Amino acid sequence: MLDIVRTNSGIILSIRTQPGSSKNRIIGEYGGRLKLAVTAAPEKGKANRAVIELVADTLHINESSIHIISGESSRDKRLMIEGLTPENIKSLLNPLS
Repeated sequence: MLDIVRTNSGIILSIRTQPGSSKNRIIGEYGGRLKLAVTAAPEKGKANRAVIELVADTLHINESSIHIISGESSRDKRLMIEGLTPENIKSLLNPLS
């Protein structure tokens, strides 16, 4: 089950990233985190930008609604996603599981 925390302005989603993958994709749930793979290398913020782009595309929201609040230099990150509820996240990610 995904670790999703509701806040006043949106939700906090825990993710696990796999940079340097062959393609950008959401892999699934991994220890309470959403696991995703991005082609970008983990250098100079490239992988972080790719993560935000992938999550924004998947959830059909603007990239400006997503902020990395912890783990910028780690594979484990926490994202603040503004304007969505845990129910929104689950329904948008359900077809991927």
